[in-house]
Amino acid sequence: MDEQKIQQRRRDEEERATAKRADILGLVYLDTREFEDIFPLVRGVFSNEQMYAAKLAPLQAGNIEQNQPWRVMITSQTPRSVIQKLKQSYADEGKQIDFYLISEFAWKKIMRRYNPPKEIIYDDIEIANEGDSETLAQVSQTLENVAPDKIFDYLIDQADRLGASDIHIENQRNSIRIRMRVDGALHPVAELSRDRYRVIMSELSSRAGVSSASQTSQSGHIQKDIYNENGSHLLNLRVETVPTMYGMDAVLRLFNFDESMLNLDLLGISPKERAEIDEVVSHPRGMVLMVGPTGSGKSTTLYSMLNALNTPDRKIVTLEDPIEYGIAGISQIPIDTTHGASFADGLRSVLRLDPDVIMVGEIRDTDTARTAIQASITGHLVLSSFHANSTAAAFSRMIDMIGHNPIFSSAIRLLIAQRLVRRLDDNKQEYIPSEAMKQWIRDNMEGVSREKLPQDISGDFKLWRPAPSGDSPFGYKGRIVLMEQMVVDENIQSFLRGERGTISAEAIEAQAREDGMLTLIQQGIIMALKGETTIEEINRVI
Repeated sequence: MDEQKIQQRRRDEEERATAKRADILGLVYLDTREFEDIFPLVRGVFSNEQMYAAKLAPLQAGNIEQNQPWRVMITSQTPRSVIQKLKQSYADEGKQIDFYLISEFAWKKIMRRYNPPKEIIYDDIEIANEGDSETLAQVSQTLENVAPDKIFDYLIDQADRLGASDIHIENQRNSIRIRMRVDGALHPVAELSRDRYRVIMSELSSRAGVSSASQTSQSGHIQKDIYNENGSHLLNLRVETVPTMYGMDAVLRLFNFDESMLNLDLLGISPKERAEIDEVVSHPRGMVLMVGPTGSGKSTTLYSMLNALNTPDRKIVTLEDPIEYGIAGISQIPIDTTHGASFADGLRSVLRLDPDVIMVGEIRDTDTARTAIQASITGHLVLSSFHANSTAAAFSRMIDMIGHNPIFSSAIRLLIAQRLVRRLDDNKQEYIPSEAMKQWIRDNMEGVSREKLPQDISGDFKLWRPAPSGDSPFGYKGRIVLMEQMVVDENIQSFLRGERGTISAEAIEAQAREDGMLTLIQQGIIMALKGETTIEEINRVI
């Protein structure tokens, strides 16, 4: 889905929510979309400072002689005390004032007409190829020239434009290195002076609530509205800092907050995998576990499942450390594990709230695992993440944590191991792999039926490699989901019941493969045979 459609959907949802709020509050709802860009601005009623402070804007100036009321647009954030004060002051002057409820999106757009940004346009950041010192120097110079009060916002805006998932700010002996992770790969962006670093860290400390002088690692959170030619979106930034030899390093993780993006249909899941997910989450109880390293898209997949389950007849509660996406209609509870809180204690409290669906951010210990499984067999659907490299490794570790337990054997219903791999740009190059590569592929695909393969691998077959271009400097564009899904059937349950002599990740995987599961490496090879990615990329992430 392109950015314009995403913004359209977001606006539609906000307008519908505002209309409902107007009905509840007994106010007149006003949809401004047809005239917000063209209606004559009314000057002299309120100052810009007043409009920003109270989140309101004038719609029409009245006239006492002609019995015309003053019309004012307000938002759900406009204080009731301000509304009452305006009513009283206008009544004292013999004036009539009418209020219309508009969305915050509409108010922001109108305010950009009242107070348009007066920004200096700096050159866009370009990511340097390996060994491209010229681009690195050019970007570094641009960042050195950006005004001190703009550099932090400029860096975030540019990271968002590039589709970066992380910004790394790293202290070195004589300079500060800025790197960005784009499509899963970390790229150098600039080398900055320490003066620039102090400006950036000062702004970071102020907004995220962390101390640049701290001798311990810290966590923080920032929200920022991003405006561009396609509209606007809310960016969530999770901030992590750690003291190093030369100063405080920071990593900013970017989350594009848009509920319309949390959609299983947008993840590129195969029909078979989607059917397995739909079948499991359609049941009122059971457990779904997501496994994979940091940055593998686990949270996005879990939130997309929650969004699909988010209906008026279900109560959904999440326990998160930290909360990465806010979703309307879901009760989300932050668990601050740095100050002694635990997922297990939070989960026991949540069970008293009569939830239908529970999402536990991460299962980290035996207590949380047992409590989550107990919840899943007593009428709750439990979604969670777990630290493991594969579904078989996760199931084996879970057995180690909870032991052999026939009661728990039917609790875990689906395990998903996930990675994100870079997608090849359309400008890719075809080639015939070496004999060693062909044999490696055949060895890994042993036992996979011919019908599941996009090409016949018994003889010569094709692969593709990236072809860098001006539009795609690395030959990749975007990322695609790579999933290994283990449906916990009777054969897999037998391991948890203690009916198998050998319990290991290898034995569990062998049984799952016999039952039809494709491993991560097999799924990756299939994608490479389709020309969607490369074998090198598969080996990089698995």
